[in-house]
Amino acid sequence: MMPLRQATNPFPAALVWLAILGAPVLLRAAAPAADLEFFETRIRPLLAENCFKCHSATSEKLKGGLHLDTRAGMLKGGESGPSLVPGQPDESRLIQAVRYKDEKTAMPPKKKLADAQIADLEAWVRLGSPWPEQAAAPAAVDGKKGYDWEKFRAGHWAFRKVVKPEPPKVKNAAWTRNPVDQFVLARLQAAQLKPAPPAEKSILLRRAYLDLTGLPPTPEAVAAFLGDKSSGAFAKVVDALLASPQYGERWGRHWLDVARYSDGLGGFLDAEALPEAWRYRDWVVAALNRDLPYDQFVRAQIAGDLIGDDRELGVGTGFFAVGPTYISDGGDPAATAQAQAETLADRVDTFSRAFLGLTVACARCHDHKFDPITARDYYGLAGIFNNSKAGLASLASREVVAAFDAAQKAIQEQEKKIKAAETNEAAKPHVPELKAELERLKKAAPPPLPKAHLLGDTGSSDLPVAIRGDLRKPGEPAPRRFLQILAGENASFFKEGSGRRQLADAVADPANALTARVIVNRVWQHHFGQALARTPGNFGVIGEKPTHPELLDWLAATFVENGWSLKKLHRLILLSSTWQMSSHYDPAAFAADGENRLLWRMNPRQLEVESWRDSLLAVTGELDRTLGGPPTEKILETSRRTLYSKISRNGDRFLSDEFLRLFDFPAPRTTSEVRSTSTVPQQHLFMMNSAFMAARAKALAARLGRESAEDRVRIARAYQLLYARAPAAGETALGLAFLADPAGGGAGSRWESYAQALLSAHEFRQIQ
Repeated sequence: MMPLRQATNPFPAALVWLAILGAPVLLRAAAPAADLEFFETRIRPLLAENCFKCHSATSEKLKGGLHLDTRAGMLKGGESGPSLVPGQPDESRLIQAVRYKDEKTAMPPKKKLADAQIADLEAWVRLGSPWPEQAAAPAAVDGKKGYDWEKFRAGHWAFRKVVKPEPPKVKNAAWTRNPVDQFVLARLQAAQLKPAPPAEKSILLRRAYLDLTGLPPTPEAVAAFLGDKSSGAFAKVVDALLASPQYGERWGRHWLDVARYSDGLGGFLDAEALPEAWRYRDWVVAALNRDLPYDQFVRAQIAGDLIGDDRELGVGTGFFAVGPTYISDGGDPAATAQAQAETLADRVDTFSRAFLGLTVACARCHDHKFDPITARDYYGLAGIFNNSKAGLASLASREVVAAFDAAQKAIQEQEKKIKAAETNEAAKPHVPELKAELERLKKAAPPPLPKAHLLGDTGSSDLPVAIRGDLRKPGEPAPRRFLQILAGENASFFKEGSGRRQLADAVADPANALTARVIVNRVWQHHFGQALARTPGNFGVIGEKPTHPELLDWLAATFVENGWSLKKLHRLILLSSTWQMSSHYDPAAFAADGENRLLWRMNPRQLEVESWRDSLLAVTGELDRTLGGPPTEKILETSRRTLYSKISRNGDRFLSDEFLRLFDFPAPRTTSEVRSTSTVPQQHLFMMNSAFMAARAKALAARLGRESAEDRVRIARAYQLLYARAPAAGETALGLAFLADPAGGGAGSRWESYAQALLSAHEFRQIQ
């Protein structure tokens, strides 16, 4: 395969303007809350484990006069000078020391950190070394040790019980289609703003298709919708899209970001491949397509192996089982404890951020600096996962497994008979007969049983709190239980096996204030480009407050009332006037609310790489819509949906990884709640020069050539296929002028260049 950016068919200069090559570089900076989470979950535990013994206020003997337990201490430095230069890893003595370039200053002195740990430290310094040193401590009981739990539950929006508010009364009630609009319009009217006009029907249809399936509508679907004048025309479209199998593929990918799904191969201490990880991916897609109630969706991923007799539910535990499982590279007790600690941290972090919107892993080394989450809470949850183990297990029933095992045993016994007969002179004449029987047994044997990476129980013991996060230094006991801020002070401990089934019940309990809020917020995020609470994985104190808290609670309460149905939630949102607004730019509204927090228009947004690539294949007529199955590591050489790419943990193993990362696909080392969005030259070079884009252009030109012999008709058809609209007169004229220009080469070459420009245009990658 050619390199991703090898030149194959450069654009003619006359068409460069069509491909948005002059677009400015746009990088969305990570939210401060995310930076602090990164510090608390990856940097503070690393420092506590490797540095604080000699370089902290609690050190028996402070070495080198250097404090590494505060940012101020790092900036001040010790006898050798400052150890930290924020933003400049190469200039920071801390980074120089952990790189082990100089034996005299190498740290930690006994053993070099893992490459991944060094990379984390470098990334932290590059971010500007965020450190929540002056933390706003959780509410204490009159200055005494402990928490005022009731005060915190009453004082922070996310911990209050969900109470369904009454939709507000508004002026211009004719604009509203359902209560979603009442909440939005009330805020707009209070700010003296007006909602944008409705989107054009063709734009609305394309938006719905891309939102729900990740694929554009066909020209025939657009014509049918425009011709349907009934009041329920759009509702019929929404229902059809929700019923299509492509819905599960599109929304399954959103969830797989949260689940940090990969095919393994994470590198140091996590190098194992996960050859059956795709079964979890397919389970997610199937669950969403059949609209498995979200509370059951959650329970299956936490404890599906422990719920009923449906073995397919156990595949849901791939949520944890396809995550990193760190294995020590030797017999060093410290390394073994560290590997165990990192695995548990991954489980707790992914669990709490995905389902609860809380950063519980920040309490790994100490009580949470911001939220009412104690170290006992952390180790109470970690104890549950410490009694659970990921492994490759059969999906078949016990009866089928028994039949398979019996057949394999018979085959093995027959092979032994043959081997024995071949070394005994009197039995040799019977060898052909024995081999014939072996062939019969093999043909009659059941086929290999499907397997998946599942979680299973291994024990029922509690973990003590680890001092400074070091499992070799046990502190007070931490009984397994749910978070105290959510469960209450008198909630029972988990004693049933690992405790995972009881944990699943606690998370899916409608009385839990967070679960419904978190998923409703995530769904809103993917429909509008921004969540109501813009830190979807952090509903804690340093997370952003919702822009429309009453709307969030109304949606959460309605979601539970509707049986935790995600499809009903989608339908409610898409049939609102709010979602159906245009993305029309209003200078006055932009001046008052440039971030569109009040939702005065639809946010225009860029397609994720998966939907963009899939759309390219769809409009050229090449897309293979086969559902499910093993992944491919050469996704640019197949016509399958991008969902079926093979992905490595660090995003650097396969050609698929290289392509996906170029267009902002997150490395699945941790749960990903919001993707970054960038527009950089390398992306446009790929559109101009890659063999993949040249092949798509050739396929589109061929399709248009088969459908019409007239250039004007072909141009109109191309615009309908790609943008769901007719070309403007100027666009048609420009296209005809280029296609008639002999400087562009032969007619076939000119059409391929023109098709490549249209496929690379900004409009094609945009949801308006």
